[in-house]
Amino acid sequence: MSILEQIKGHWRHAFTIPHAAEWNDEDRALIEKLAAFVVRRGLSAPATMVLESSRPINFVGSQVLAFLGPFATLLFSRGEYDRFVRLLERRECVDLIMDAIAKSESEMDAHE
Repeated sequence: MSILEQIKGHWRHAFTIPHAAEWNDEDRALIEKLAAFVVRRGLSAPATMVLESSRPINFVGSQVLAFLGPFATLLFSRGEYDRFVRLLERRECVDLIMDAIAKSESEMDAHE
């Protein structure tokens, strides 16, 4: 094996993001809490638009949220907020949030 092939082998996965485990019940409960908050305030459409447009940079967004943490305690406890920031680091989180918003919105429509 040449030196170039060895170097390529060492760097092949240098910038990959590891695939996270499945969503646990605490993750889903936190996302559902956020979705209910959004739907109660009638912000489903704007939230969906923001989520879709920010999909390519959701990791960067999670880091911005980490910076804004002290202001986020209006909705989440500090522990929940830290968990939410970690959830947003995963690409699949956008789909989970959008599904939870849609589910919460349909449940609210069914009650009306």
